[in-house]
Parts: sequence; structure tokens; C-alpha cells
Amino acid sequence: MIEGLSHITFIVRDLNRMTEILTGVFDASEVYDSGIRQFSLSREKFFLIGDIWVAIMEGEALPKRSYNHIAFKIDEADFGRYLERVGKLGLDMHPPRPRVEGEGRSIYFYDDDNHLFELHTGTLNERLARYARGLETAQ
Repeated sequence: MIEGLSHITFIVRDLNRMTEILTGVFDASEVYDSGIRQFSLSREKFFLIGDIWVAIMEGEALPKRSYNHIAFKIDEADFGRYLERVGKLGLDMHPPRPRVEGEGRSIYFYDDDNHLFELHTGTLNERLARYARGLETAQ
């Protein structure tokens, strides 16, 4: 039986730059750095973002960008603060997709290795409720 999410791993060219992104945007806490040791496929670092274990490993960047992404929940009141953090690091922001009112706001940005991240103010329950209201008005 699946108990939940174990961890997320990103392959990155520059561990130090990704450390700057994870700590600068997400307030991640670094909990492990392999240094010159190699227990896995390559050098790696582990972080905690809230209680989510995020691993980064040294390797080649993704060849191209896509909409595949991971979204982190943020409070609506913190939206501007996170927008400023992403901008301060010079990260390439992706324009938000068109949304219906009531499903939350998002900040999309790419890291230096073509991973897309989203900072989102909504929840699954809010989105489902909004979509259900849209279906009711369409009928």
C-alpha cells in the first residue's frame, strides 16, 4: 500500500546553483551533502521543503522545457513575496496559463536545468468545487 510521497529527485548540472534556488525560493533546509563521496549515481544533496524530501543529483540538464512540473502550495497572502524571490534569483518565469476565477493563482518558473516549478495558492478541493460550479452553469 502506498503510504505517501517518499522524495523528489532533480538532476542538475550545478548543485550549488540549485541549492541557491531551493533555499532562496522555497526556504529549503539542506540536510545532507555527499561532498566528494558518491553513494548513489553521482554527487548529491538532500533538502527538506516543509516535510518533503527533495534530492538533487549532479548530471545533465533536461534537453528541453515542457509543462511537466511540480507545484508547491503557498498562501495567497505570500504570493507577492514569492514572486519577488523568484525574480531576485533571475529565474525564467513562464506565463501563467488561463484560469477560471476561484482555482487559485500560480507562479511558474524554470530552473537552470529546464525543470518547471509552480507555486500555487489553491487546493484540490477548491478546484473541484469551482469546476463543479462551472458544469452547473453550463447545463
